[in-house]
Amino acid sequence: MQLNLTNKVAMVAGASRGLGFAVARALSLEGVKVSMSSRTPEAAGAAAERIRKETGAEIFSAGADVCSAEALTAWHKATLDRFGGVDLLYTNSGGPAPGPALKFDDASWQKAFELLLLSAVRMVRLVVPSMEARGGGAIVFPTSSAVREPIGNLALSSIVRTSVSSLAKTLSVELAPKKIRVNHLIPGRIDTDRVREIDDDNARRAGITVPEQQKKIFSTIPMSRYGDPAEFASAAVFLFSDAASYVTGASLQVDGGLIRGI
Repeated sequence: MQLNLTNKVAMVAGASRGLGFAVARALSLEGVKVSMSSRTPEAAGAAAERIRKETGAEIFSAGADVCSAEALTAWHKATLDRFGGVDLLYTNSGGPAPGPALKFDDASWQKAFELLLLSAVRMVRLVVPSMEARGGGAIVFPTSSAVREPIGNLALSSIVRTSVSSLAKTLSVELAPKKIRVNHLIPGRIDTDRVREIDDDNARRAGITVPEQQKKIFSTIPMSRYGDPAEFASAAVFLFSDAASYVTGASLQVDGGLIRGI
């Protein structure tokens, strides 16, 4: 399979840990020049150094709060200054606070909107001119299994991430004439810090241990385990690559069979 990713330039947001880090690492292993960000320069720099030591790839890191238009613009400009353009974009951020829908005030809803949806719009708006000038590109939007089946006690994530999936589909149509592919990647339960935090919260609310809580979750997954971040990242690499050259507007589930809908 020809991926043809060597020397492509990728911007990967929220890449200091979790799925963002896994995607940045996987792209680096394929010879991609990666510009990775995190809310703090120190976290981004430490993550970049880990990848650089392992892969020898050319990595750039920057601090960028995805809720700040100014920070995203500065990160994009620094990427262009370093690498000359952008071919690939992985939009990513942390998740909003857990809780039921009616728990949250207007400010919490606004923050979730800016964190998950508006940040993605801003990132795409920044990179499209460079992608078009370079003859095309690829964008991957990660969301959550919540866009298929709302997850209990994660109302903000379930509701706002569904808008992100709609954004991906809309942009896949609008950007196809510019030879920019846009796809949507849906993780199920992947073994990340975020999932562990959710397990801790749910176990506490249920009055059980974390292993007991995880056993309950495993029973709902046909493959009876959490996914590894590297497994998720491999799917992202495929969607970015020439192996997926006729794939746009798609939603790919990486969930071990968790989502039962057709």
